[in-house]
Formats: sequence, C-alpha cells, structure tokens
Amino acid sequence: MSVLIISGTDTEVGKTVVTAAVAAAAMAAGRSVAVLKPAQTGVAAGEPGDVAEVERLAGAVTGAELARFPEPLAPATAARRAGLVPVGPAEVAKAAAALAEDHDLVLVEGAGGLLVRLDDTGATLADAAGLLRAPVLIVARAGLGTLNATALTAEALRARGLRCQGVVVGSWPAEADLATCCNLADLPEAAGAPLLGAVPEGAGTLPLAGFRTAARGWLAPELAGTWDAAAFRGAFQR
Repeated sequence: MSVLIISGTDTEVGKTVVTAAVAAAAMAAGRSVAVLKPAQTGVAAGEPGDVAEVERLAGAVTGAELARFPEPLAPATAARRAGLVPVGPAEVAKAAAALAEDHDLVLVEGAGGLLVRLDDTGATLADAAGLLRAPVLIVARAGLGTLNATALTAEALRARGLRCQGVVVGSWPAEADLATCCNLADLPEAAGAPLLGAVPEGAGTLPLAGFRTAARGWLAPELAGTWDAAAFRGAFQR
C-alpha cells in the first residue's frame, strides 16, 4: 500500500485529523509520508489549508496541494464560480504516483464525500482511486445516521471495483450515547470492511508532541497503530 485514498462519508467528519494521525503513525513506524490534497476549497490564498494542518499535527510530511478555490463549495462548483481550471482524476493520479516514487506512503485526502464532483464532467475522487488502483479509507461519523452513510459509500466503492481499506471514526465523543456505542459493532458490517480506528473528539487541539505520540493508539495495526477494535468495543458495550 503505497497510496491510500482518504474519503469521508460527508464533510466535516474529521478527515484531516485522521489523515494527520495516519501520517504520524506511519512516520513513527519509520515510513516516509506525503500528503496530497487535490482540491482545497473555502480557503483564501495565503491561508493555511488542510495540508498545512496535517503538517502541523503530524510533523515532517511532504505536503502538496494541486488547486485552491476560495468558496466553501464542492470543487467543481467552486472552480466554475472562481473561473479557474478544475482538477481532474488524471492530474490527481499523476501527482500521487510521482510522490509515491520518493515516499513509502502517499495519503490523498478528498474534499467532502467520495462522489463529490471534481470537475464538470462528473469525475470524482473515486475515479482517481481507480486510476491509481488504490484502496480507500472511509472516515465516518460516530453517531446516529453513520451506518447508512457508510454503507452507501462502501457500496459506491464496490460498484466501481474499488477496495475499502476499512473505516475510522473521525471524532469519537467523550461521552458516547447508545447509538454511538452500538455503531462500533455495526460499522464493519455496514462497510463490509474492518473498523480500523477511532480518533478522539478534539484530537486536533492536543499539544503536538501529545498528538504524535497518541496517534498510534487510535489506529489499528493495518494503519501502523496499536488500537484493538475488540477491546475498544468491549469498553463501550451496553
């Protein structure tokens, strides 16, 4: 696995913090890491975007951003309204492949969900994953409604012949309600793939040394971590 696509079930589910945690865990295991953001939206020129946040949290990753559009919209819409050229799947695949030549792991962080349009042809992050033949890690919400969104994302992957690497809960709450606790058992079934981690709510506000040290404990061994899904589930059984 030299390229891993990281996609959310929706926007604001914790993709960037999960990306930073995966990067930090991989680097702690001695791997070199690059992070690619195909299209950054909703951030003005000169302001720090998602790549900068991953660099801040994880440390010495190689960051790359292919395009930036100022309005907080889907990439295709934001590019069209700004009068700028959108980023297509071929460009994403080319950039990721180039980074993979010099890094052990390339993390490609999408914008919003898997099928958010990159351009006016209807191309999506899933198309880039297909060109790269790369697995997709789903970042999901913890609470009520996440099973349907996760199942839909996983079904879209299967329909395109893409492999789901697994699911990571992007923001595990300090106090989990009944639905959230039950979702720990149900998410793997919804995704048809293993639960590979749970990043605690507010992880992005931790001191940097604390974030980098703790990241491995939030992620399963498949993501270079030490997190145990069965033990975590057992702690929240009701």
